[in-house]
Amino acid sequence: MTEIIDLILALSQDIKDLKARIELLRQSRAEVLKDTWIDNQDVLQTLHISKRTLQTLRTNGTLPFSKVKGKFYYKVADIEQLLQENYYNHNFKQDGNK
Repeated sequence: MTEIIDLILALSQDIKDLKARIELLRQSRAEVLKDTWIDNQDVLQTLHISKRTLQTLRTNGTLPFSKVKGKFYYKVADIEQLLQENYYNHNFKQDGNK
């Protein structure tokens, strides 16, 4: 009986270790994606906006970009920051209190 309990405890610890490793991999992948550059088409599809709206975001400096041989590129981190800065939750006031 003691052997079974020991096996269960060992298995439980192995599962905890696997969960921790998976979380580390998930976090490191998210960090890598933040440094990723995507093109116009990916931004249009991700944000569900028109080409003209994206052009406006570039023109007024709302969304930083890089241009190489006439093609525009954007950092995923900059897009996430734009979304976060414009996040609105109607349940909370501007200061975060209800």
